[in-house]
Amino acid sequence: MKIFPAIDLKDGHVVRLLKGDYSKMTVYGEDPLEVARGFQDAGAEFLHVVDLDGAKDGNTPNFAAVSEIIEGTDLKVEIGGGIRTEQIVMEYASIGALRVIIGTMAIRDPEFTARMIRRHGKNVAVGVDIAGDRVAINGWTQVTETTVDQMFETLIDDGVHTIICTDISKDGAMEGTNMDLYRHLVKEYGGYADIIASGGISSENDLEQLAEIGVDGVIIGKALYTGAIDLAGAVERYNE
Repeated sequence: MKIFPAIDLKDGHVVRLLKGDYSKMTVYGEDPLEVARGFQDAGAEFLHVVDLDGAKDGNTPNFAAVSEIIEGTDLKVEIGGGIRTEQIVMEYASIGALRVIIGTMAIRDPEFTARMIRRHGKNVAVGVDIAGDRVAINGWTQVTETTVDQMFETLIDDGVHTIICTDISKDGAMEGTNMDLYRHLVKEYGGYADIIASGGISSENDLEQLAEIGVDGVIIGKALYTGAIDLAGAVERYNE
């Protein structure tokens, strides 16, 4: 089970939102590269980065910060937020990103998403953010009529390699994650794609349960910044 510490970028700063609410934001660092180096020093191999400005507006205002992290560390960086054209996919690939994460466009333009999966293979993941059992887009500001199962079935048919699923209601709340959701997803789709859990992972017990369920990776955000989870210990115990 891979451990992905998370950096969310807003206006060039490292922040966390509460349940996806942009008005409930806490700033945890002024220098994203410094935060990333701290994760690397703790033993992290991977890093999950989200451009919150890009997720909301569909562009890449924090591209320079992501580039600095990739150039200034040895971390394998996956990046999401604002991935809405092939040019952006290729720009992130050109600076050495492990993979880009398509979110909103998976709903808005399924043909584009399928094309990116075909052309770029493992370098493209899809982020499925859910509110209840419905998929949310545009930086979690709009809930669609598409269910999580409908989304997963489409993506599996498209040949996706990695799906990152976030339960928005749990994200940043430090109340634990949605075990029933990930148990269902691994059972139904784990044989076809890597499933990465995100949202509300806040204790060692959460990590133990997710490892037992069989997710391929976990994204940890606020719990690292508050000290609820020790990154070095988690990496040592779980990282593959």
